[in-house]
Amino acid sequence: MVPSLPLPEICFDHVGFDAGGRVLLDDLSFEVGAGEFLVLLGRSGSGKTTTMKLINRLITPTRGQVLVSGKSTCAWDKIQLRRQVGYVIQEIGLFPHFTIARNVGLVPALQGWDATKIDQRVVELLELVGLDPGRFRDCYPAQLSGGQRQRVGVARALAADPLILLMDEPFGALDPITRLDLQQELRQLQQRLGKTIIFVTHDIQEALVLASRIGLMQGGKLVFLGTPAAFQQSAHPEAQAFLRCLA
Repeated sequence: MVPSLPLPEICFDHVGFDAGGRVLLDDLSFEVGAGEFLVLLGRSGSGKTTTMKLINRLITPTRGQVLVSGKSTCAWDKIQLRRQVGYVIQEIGLFPHFTIARNVGLVPALQGWDATKIDQRVVELLELVGLDPGRFRDCYPAQLSGGQRQRVGVARALAADPLILLMDEPFGALDPITRLDLQQELRQLQQRLGKTIIFVTHDIQEALVLASRIGLMQGGKLVFLGTPAAFQQSAHPEAQAFLRCLA
């Protein structure tokens, strides 16, 4: 008997999404395997962030369905789903009046973890993202650099040990050197933890550094899905337009 294959972590099944009388996404069908680092690449307005928001049910499909761990997002309890999906955005969204420790420990606290366990998790995660707990845990966000705040954002997203991590242009506002450092650190972190990551960017260099596969979006459609090496050999006009940015 042929053994059954494991379910993909995320599955888009003929998904469409309309808003304001416009088709923003059209017939998306693809899968993301557990532990994969998928970068959604595209120009502004191509549909990449809209696609990401379907995964944690910030929006729901107009057509088709999105499945997380084999279950439609519409069948998940929203709160339970979002506990399985960490979310990191460019603006980070740290609470300015909370210490770094309280920001990182917020989701575990909401889930009812005891104080000792939360404290241990905060220390573990700050060390994981390269921030000395003794130095940073009692600081406030305004006392940190942009790169340090972004590291805290990643730590907070990982706090409840989610299955999936969504990252929406998280490094876009950083200077090029800090951005490259964080890209390399994130790739190493993903390989160490084995998390499934969906990462949105319009930067082809970032996509090539990070991705195990690149999904290229154009006009609400997925026009290419494959490895960075395959992307660099693609004859699709939109892929070629991005590759010219490397010259």
